[in-house]
Amino acid sequence: MNDAAPLNRYQLAELGSLLAEPARAAMLLMLTDGTSRPAGELAQAAGITPATASVHLHRLLDGGLLALQVQGRHRYYRLADERVAAMLESLALARAPALHRTPAKGDAQLRRARCCYRHLAGALGVAFCATLLQRDWLETDTRGLCLRPAGAEALASSGLALADASHLYGRSCVDWTERRMHLGGPLGVALTSAMFEAGWLRRLPPGRAVQPSVDGLRRLGSLGVQLD
Repeated sequence: MNDAAPLNRYQLAELGSLLAEPARAAMLLMLTDGTSRPAGELAQAAGITPATASVHLHRLLDGGLLALQVQGRHRYYRLADERVAAMLESLALARAPALHRTPAKGDAQLRRARCCYRHLAGALGVAFCATLLQRDWLETDTRGLCLRPAGAEALASSGLALADASHLYGRSCVDWTERRMHLGGPLGVALTSAMFEAGWLRRLPPGRAVQPSVDGLRRLGSLGVQLD
């Protein structure tokens, strides 16, 4: 997505048309966890043929919503950048009141914990971010949110050590299910990656939902993070 100038009405209409096709929307949503996936996998998720998926993927590439990664003969598609994921999440805010109904099992898992372009979101992501702020482990400067030394020490003591954490910055990201802030940006991605590596979290395929382990919940609880 080009941020050199604001969208004009024709670009906005084109963006709307890209998102209005259910198959394209399904493929975009599958990629909001920050993964790169082949066309065949995206076609299966969207319930369309590989040939039809190819047409849709080309449109999304031309529209600036996707990026292509080529490895030898293999081609993998991912969201163009974190801003595309943030845009998709923000669009979901408009329909968030509908989620006050009794959620389906998949909805409940997504609301509890999920990945939003590789950083932790949902109730657990919001609770984690709130704890970092309440304990004064995050500070804000002109570059974004950064981890204070006391925060890095507390996380390391709980088994979540980050290399060069002082050089990573995050940003606030409004959670579409909780309507409160979770931590995005490079710092949010690094913390979430560290949680996966430490076994605090595991993915629940094939969607974006993640599940905290018993040990992960215990260690998060030792930091003051409470998940109802």
